[in-house]
Amino acid sequence: MALSSPIRISLIVSFFGILAFVLGVIAENKKPAAGTPIPGKDVVICKFPSDPTLAMGSLSLVALVVAAIVGHVAIFFPYSGKSVPHGALFQSTSLTVFFIVAELVSALAIAMLLWATVTEGLHRSNTIHHDMNYQCPTAKTGLFGGAAFLALDAALFWLVCQMLALNARADYLDEDDNKGEYGQVYAAEVDASKV
Repeated sequence: MALSSPIRISLIVSFFGILAFVLGVIAENKKPAAGTPIPGKDVVICKFPSDPTLAMGSLSLVALVVAAIVGHVAIFFPYSGKSVPHGALFQSTSLTVFFIVAELVSALAIAMLLWATVTEGLHRSNTIHHDMNYQCPTAKTGLFGGAAFLALDAALFWLVCQMLALNARADYLDEDDNKGEYGQVYAAEVDASKV
């Protein structure tokens, strides 16, 4: 059975959102607390253990960006070849609010992941320091983990936006939902519920 466009797009958003979350959590768990300072002549050389923190942080960032891009596609995609003007979509207050929240959470998650990854990369590349008391720190603890949870939240907000956009599209295109009229109850359903 072939999946419909809304289901495929929501699965892609879900996959990349969960991937960003998992990779961010792995980056947080594998990150060492600090490097080993090796004193030299008027310098301290930092030696860091080999770990996948930078790779996992970078891949998490890429997965989050893909989830956010596909989240935008989920809202504006012309399902069944029928496009809807943006103004008609955003007449729905719920969609507008969730869209703004999804944008903000995505931006915050991207900023945190970028901050943690760049900070970790700078600590790893600048290994020679003239301060003899330098302790060879790594990126702040919790940045990767917090960004991972924000990435998961962002993906969930994009999925809610997609559902609200589908409802707004149905209202604009005056499509039936094939579930019957609201409040319509059949006698067979009432009799079955008494059993």
